[in-house]
Amino acid sequence: MREALMSTNFFFPYQKNFIRGKVRDVYEIGDEHLVVITSDRISAFDHVLARAIPYKGQVLNQIAAKFLADVTHIVPTWLTHTPDPNVSIGLRCTPFKVEMVVRGYLSGHAWREYKSGKRTICGATMPEGMKESDKFPEPILTPSSKAETGHDLDMTPAEIVEANFMTQKQLDEVMIIARKLYEYGNKEAHEKGLILVDTKYEFGIRNDIIYLLDEIHTPDSSRYFYLEGYEERQHNNEPQKQLSKEFVRQWLIENGFQGLEGQEIPAMSDEVVDSITNRYIELYEKIVGKPFEKTDYSEVLHRIEDKVLQNLIEIGYKF
Repeated sequence: MREALMSTNFFFPYQKNFIRGKVRDVYEIGDEHLVVITSDRISAFDHVLARAIPYKGQVLNQIAAKFLADVTHIVPTWLTHTPDPNVSIGLRCTPFKVEMVVRGYLSGHAWREYKSGKRTICGATMPEGMKESDKFPEPILTPSSKAETGHDLDMTPAEIVEANFMTQKQLDEVMIIARKLYEYGNKEAHEKGLILVDTKYEFGIRNDIIYLLDEIHTPDSSRYFYLEGYEERQHNNEPQKQLSKEFVRQWLIENGFQGLEGQEIPAMSDEVVDSITNRYIELYEKIVGKPFEKTDYSEVLHRIEDKVLQNLIEIGYKF
């Protein structure tokens, strides 16, 4: 069995709450801070798979930390410190119950809706005559509610305001920010030989200021195409070469699992786990543009705990 960080169960000084998400373990510290530990758990079709993927958490945390630091000229972000490759520490904000999905290309959920005959999604119009992976004339925003269980639900801007998830002013601001983030992310992707196809952003509010939360432009929250050969593949009606978590979903589908009732999650061999690890490392190196440096899994929990405690002291907590 491969070594991996499956879960954590710390109790830090000043800890008020603990939330275990599909991938992240979140510790609420006092009234001001969050400690977010990105585990190696992997989810697909709204299910957490039985085996963890070595280095996946490090990949996600380090990509998110890089881009969160890079976009502060566009929007304040929750992140303040990254004391460990798997750990991010930042400000507690009140999250909006909506994810802002920006789509530059007709793919994924939008393509499935389009193929079924729909020409609007979340109030955004999709032109006639498009085919899968075509570029939209302008990026579209397709917000969705953040469901605590089950699938997220598409929402129009009007429905977001009617549900009191945001005020109209907040929504207007967030939609402008989301477009700017996507534009920046796609420019960065092009410089790495990639296309940022679609991505999701989460926002919250703190002291009446809107902050960017969670992760940004990671392979778990975004879909990338390879830029080289994109036009040729579109012209020849060939599938685009993707750089995303889609390969995990495809493996599950090939082994009879799509998250449907009565289906059993297939067991992953060491060889499959290794192949997924290697793909995540490839994702990191392509998106970030530098070699990935593996951390040591020996005493990983002690390492994380020590670094978090040291960072809390540096922030000003006394214990």
